[in-house]
Amino acid sequence: MTPHTAPPPMQESLLDIAGKKIFVAQTGDGPPVLLLHGGGPGASGVSNYSRNIAELAQKYRVIVPDLPGYGRSTKGVDGTDPFGYLADNVRRLLDRLGLDKAHFVGNSYGGACALRLALDTPDRVGRMVLMGPGGVGTTRLFVPTPGLSSLLNYCTGEGPSRLKLEKFIRDYLVFNAAQVPDEIIDARYRDSIDPEVIANPPLRRPSGPKALRTLWKMDFTRDARLARLSVPTLVLWGAADRGNRPSGGRMLAGRMPNCDLYMVANTGHWVQWERAELFNRMCADFLAGRR
Repeated sequence: MTPHTAPPPMQESLLDIAGKKIFVAQTGDGPPVLLLHGGGPGASGVSNYSRNIAELAQKYRVIVPDLPGYGRSTKGVDGTDPFGYLADNVRRLLDRLGLDKAHFVGNSYGGACALRLALDTPDRVGRMVLMGPGGVGTTRLFVPTPGLSSLLNYCTGEGPSRLKLEKFIRDYLVFNAAQVPDEIIDARYRDSIDPEVIANPPLRRPSGPKALRTLWKMDFTRDARLARLSVPTLVLWGAADRGNRPSGGRMLAGRMPNCDLYMVANTGHWVQWERAELFNRMCADFLAGRR
């Protein structure tokens, strides 16, 4: 099966989670694996993992939510602690699905969610695969990378536009811009201009008197719990990532006691999309305990 194979039929649900709606797609059978998507404009779970779901579903029960603020889930995120808010809601989703523990795969924003959930409740996480996770390698003295700046500026100034989104995706998410078809940009642009999303951007620059405290909460490099987090973790980081700095991967591997790091050459922020065949193989093997 090639990485371009369309995902198999999925069971779709809109679940009530603590008064919010969380959209979830599921397919496959086996140990449960949650795929948590990134946070760019117009992002959603199934689209983020379009080249991975079918492969992983051969051996796993693949669960793909739209994170709060995205896709078909309720809009709005607690801006004072966004990663904590995401982790709390995903933990509640586990409860709603009757799962005591699951594996987690997280890209960027979703990687930050998985890492925060593991730090807060390590007993709920089997294994983790993280691709350029947020909160690691994104800031230097609280100065965002060019890719993160492009994301945060999407709704500011003249507002959202297809041109801004195309530049964000082609310049900051992938190594080879020519590989991204126009259909992906068109679909994400349509989702990014949902009036509810524009009114409640899930990712925005912290501001106000609590801004510094929020930035500290979003910076995992300062979290002492990393050195005690024994959850087996595989970090895949594109060596040409312009969204989150690849140095974040080396930091995680040096700090976490059970963390493997694989730097992927000629690859940007979308490892699971640009290098789908490599990602699918390494992810399936790692989750099965074949390191």
